[in-house]
Amino acid sequence: MSQSVRTRPEGSGRALSEAYDTALLDLDGVVYAGGNAIVHAVESLATARAGGMHLAYVTNNALRTPDTVAGHLTELGIPTDADDVITSAQAVARLISEQVPAGSRVLVIGGEGLRVALRERGLVPVESAEDDPVAVVQGYGGPDLAWGRFAEASYAIARGVPWFASNTDLTIPSARGIAPGNGAAVEVVRIATGAEPQVAGKPLPPMHRETILRTGAERPLVVGDRLDTDIEGAFNGEVDSLLVLTGVTDGAQLLAAPPQHRPTYVDADLRGLLTGQPEVSEEGDGFRCGGWIATAGADRLELDGDGETLDGLRALCAAAWTAAGEGSCALDAGKALARLGL
Repeated sequence: MSQSVRTRPEGSGRALSEAYDTALLDLDGVVYAGGNAIVHAVESLATARAGGMHLAYVTNNALRTPDTVAGHLTELGIPTDADDVITSAQAVARLISEQVPAGSRVLVIGGEGLRVALRERGLVPVESAEDDPVAVVQGYGGPDLAWGRFAEASYAIARGVPWFASNTDLTIPSARGIAPGNGAAVEVVRIATGAEPQVAGKPLPPMHRETILRTGAERPLVVGDRLDTDIEGAFNGEVDSLLVLTGVTDGAQLLAAPPQHRPTYVDADLRGLLTGQPEVSEEGDGFRCGGWIATAGADRLELDGDGETLDGLRALCAAAWTAAGEGSCALDAGKALARLGL
């Protein structure tokens, strides 16, 4: 995929699991939510793997170690080795290791995933600003992370210690809904210090580099539920992407996406890996996909026809993205989405 302006989702005559050698799968909102497998995920991934697709799990959540994540996936019925899991903790640990001497002390504001990743890079995790750290690293610490940890980070950063963040996702899906993510915690420290962290996670290049180094993927397909991390990360890495609608992104957000947030493919869930993707073609003043034709009117998106819901959404994307060009679509999409039940 080039970084030109995308005006419609692409089609594929082959199943995506055959067209790409490696799926780079986000976890929260794609494979599971709140620890429970998302519907169709287990069987879809098993079929893709049986057909020869390499499955790698790429998460901005720095709390858990790759071993723990792999164990959880295996318990869900998705056999996984720790080497198949790439975390933002690993990406930020590499970033730090390239800027400080081996054996350096790093103040950790987060969970065990960060500590394990730092040790893997020959760095020493410490818990206090009084331990003479040469860097501060902040990652998601879960709902029980003590407020005093943010103060500890602030004390060190105020002394001039460089600050790193695993990721800046403002929210994270949970079984009960959407909860504050590491980005919200980073904002607390930013407000207290006025500093800016170096960030490693999706959508930034350090995470993409870490993923490719660890997987060796040659024809990767990024699979995610978030436009501002998964899809933008694929855009930055110049690789194709599949957005699944099982997480935080809804139809209205997709239609309003600027170029860097427009996925190559769109599907309801991970069954989309196992099928081809329908073409979206120009027809008259609009765009056809399956039984639907979408056009951009003077102030709204219009949809005509009848067919599969996702075909209608893909056609709407083509109309919206074309109308928006390099910006975000400002046309009213309410009635068109309502026809699709979205």
